[in-house]
Amino acid sequence: MTDPQIERKLIEIMRIINESDRPVGARIIADELRNRGYNLGERAVRYHLRILDERGFTEKHGYTGRSITLKGKDELEEALIGDRLDFVITRIEDLIYRTDYDPVKKQGNVIVNVSYVDKDDFEKTAGLMRGAVDYSISPRVGVFEEDSEDIFVPAGKVGIATVCSITFDGILLRHGIPVKPNFGGILSVENNEPVVFKDLISYRGTSIDPIKIFLMRQSTSVTGLLQSGSGTILANMRSIPQSAVGDASLLFQQLHESDIGGLLAMDNESGNVLGAPVDVGLSGIVVSAGVNALAVVEEYGIDVTTRPVSTIMDYGTMKTL
Repeated sequence: MTDPQIERKLIEIMRIINESDRPVGARIIADELRNRGYNLGERAVRYHLRILDERGFTEKHGYTGRSITLKGKDELEEALIGDRLDFVITRIEDLIYRTDYDPVKKQGNVIVNVSYVDKDDFEKTAGLMRGAVDYSISPRVGVFEEDSEDIFVPAGKVGIATVCSITFDGILLRHGIPVKPNFGGILSVENNEPVVFKDLISYRGTSIDPIKIFLMRQSTSVTGLLQSGSGTILANMRSIPQSAVGDASLLFQQLHESDIGGLLAMDNESGNVLGAPVDVGLSGIVVSAGVNALAVVEEYGIDVTTRPVSTIMDYGTMKTL
């Protein structure tokens, strides 16, 4: 049996190939693997591709690259479900550890989501995002063309990086505050005030990022919120020790001065924050999701592919919409 670590890498390579509308070469796969937290060079990628070819999961097209076979698609649907239950939270925790943004010095890396839209839709997408920025994390974004050396962008697409709310977990940890990502969910908002979570998924009980699941379901109503003050948005909840609430509040104030916001609620001792359960001795912090600005784009019928909690990026290189 193949080593479990190799199996994980094989599955991730198959995902990358499956997500492309054309054959993909080893260099592009290696670049995208780095975006997803794997440090694999082209030579190592070619080794893994040979294994996939031998199993009949991928097909080689000369020097153009590989495509996934029907057998590979079936394998991708069923592969490593139990293993992936831990993989989502493990990957998030790795990015949390690598976050080093300093709100006082206003420099460092933040976690970002990466979304892709057609080039022809970019201007309209940017306009819609500007209107929904109050329900996101930051007005700053990274924009990448298909020849970018920083992230992989499919042909005919534009990549858009938005600050991910899990960045807060990394900054809290960096300042000595133990933090645990708990839930992602759909939050009901009435008269521009957060009311209650309508649905929750635990980060430790899913093989797919909870925010991505709700995006795929098209569960939001950010448009309604912008028009009437009432609707639903994506949000997540994390927990910290009650004794750390004062320090956490100060950090959120400092982050606000860096155009990093999105704090919706902080529980002190009720055991419940906007309907999400909080363990005894802990406080819950609810923050809007960084991809809400992309959710409204989807609500307008524009095709968007989003990878929440994708990679880390220097916040200083991101520009205001």
